[in-house]
Amino acid sequence: MNQQTWNARQYQDKASFVADLGTPVLELLNPQPHEAILDLGCGDGALTEKIAQIASRVVGIDSSPSMVRAALEKGLHAELMSGADITYRNAFDAAFSNAALHWINDAAAVIKGVFNALKPQGRFVGEFGGHDNIATLVQAMGTVVAQHPEMGPFTNPWFFPRAEEYQQLLERNGFRVDYCELIPRPTPLRSGVREWLKIFANHVIADLPEGGEELFL
Repeated sequence: MNQQTWNARQYQDKASFVADLGTPVLELLNPQPHEAILDLGCGDGALTEKIAQIASRVVGIDSSPSMVRAALEKGLHAELMSGADITYRNAFDAAFSNAALHWINDAAAVIKGVFNALKPQGRFVGEFGGHDNIATLVQAMGTVVAQHPEMGPFTNPWFFPRAEEYQQLLERNGFRVDYCELIPRPTPLRSGVREWLKIFANHVIADLPEGGEELFL
């Protein structure tokens, strides 16, 4: 099965709600004017831009070339880099991430990379999908793929841990956890499930017959 790919324009048109829902996480970050901040999984830079209005230095990283280009077009400092392969060391006062960490199955590698990128006493504020997120859709994808052997095996691309599981990972890799909670957040899909599948599950849709997303509906 194909890997997930991103189209920044499509994302801006149909999935802007992701950044909108990240506003409370920004409040938790509480960026300060003197700070250097890393935005992990910055996407098109919608939230990076808000941080940059306050903090003295902001660097966004993302593994999607399309997203990085979109962030650069906003005049932001953005680099093509996977969250599992962060190369910074002792460079940031804080690290921020919204709706990105569930895309990286090697959670320990991400946490180690963030820890190393932070200065002593640096903080990590992140939000991502937790246990049972989109469970119905994941089950439907597995069922459809099983019915189409030509697609190959279905591998769940997402990491949706329980809060206590993720807290343990953080603590094992050097962090002191002040707050870690699973928060129910039902989210209406304004563009419908079909568009959601095209944006967030194109690694599955690409292997289906023409119009195959309808098999999920």
